[in-house]
Order: sequence, then structure tokens, then C-alpha cells
Amino acid sequence: MNFNTDIFETFDKKWALLTAGNKEKFNTMTISWGGLGTIWGKPVATVYVRTSRYTYEFMENNDYFTVSFYPEEYKKTLGVLGSKSGRDIDKMHTEGLTAVEAGESISFKEAEVTLVCKKLFKQELDPKNMPSEVADQFYKNDALHHMFIGEVVAKI
Repeated sequence: MNFNTDIFETFDKKWALLTAGNKEKFNTMTISWGGLGTIWGKPVATVYVRTSRYTYEFMENNDYFTVSFYPEEYKKTLGVLGSKSGRDIDKMHTEGLTAVEAGESISFKEAEVTLVCKKLFKQELDPKNMPSEVADQFYKNDALHHMFIGEVVAKI
């Protein structure tokens, strides 16, 4: 499986969409925190989702998720998808992306690359285990993130 990119630039500056659910009901959100690597002899994607995010419910209740990457022309769309909640608006019909089945999950036709991931692990990030300045900056007044590790089972 080849995926050639500057992953630090891709996550931090170009962003990605994290999507979980099925064709009947799913949600997506823009992410800039994540990583790719290996663990337990498997290629994996690691993503972080606050418990307050609507997508968190879908991550909890589904065994698969996708991480998808987009051309620069979709930056504004990803900005909206990261700032509006699927609880409040129908993001898929207002932002012009075309949902498609991707293995056991959902992605979008406009993606350059979609990684289909099978959930292997989940854990809450504990502020006691991070530098106090990080905990204060990111968690003093906001919900905690959970880390999800998924085995990359397909690249579309």
C-alpha cells in the first residue's frame, strides 16, 4: 500500500475528514490532529476526537472509520465541516460532497485518497499525563479527546 505525502503538512495544514457510520447514517468532521504509522505489525491511522463532537458517537458505535484527504480547492469546505456540527445542520447537502461507501464505512467521491480503518483501540487522553501548559491550553475549558487507532485495511 503506497501513500506518498508529507504527512505532517497534510494533517496540520491541508487537514483531512474523519468519517464514521454507514450509508443510512454517518457523520464527518475535519481533523488536523492525527498520524500514520505501525503498531502490532499493522499499518494504522491514529485520530483524536473530543467527546463533545457529534462524530464521537459514530466513532464509538462503529467498528470502521475513514480518513480522507482532499485537493486544496476543498479547503473552504473542510473549514465549514470542521466548524459546524452534524447535530445542527445537514453538512452533506450544504457542502457539496458526494458520499460513497468505502468498505464498511463512508467517504466522499471528491477525496484524493481515503484510508479505510478498522478500529483497534480507543483511550481517553488524561490531562494528568501531559505537561500542565498543554492541559491548560487544550482542556481547561473543553471536553477531552479520545484517541482512536484503526488498522488501515484499504486505501481507495
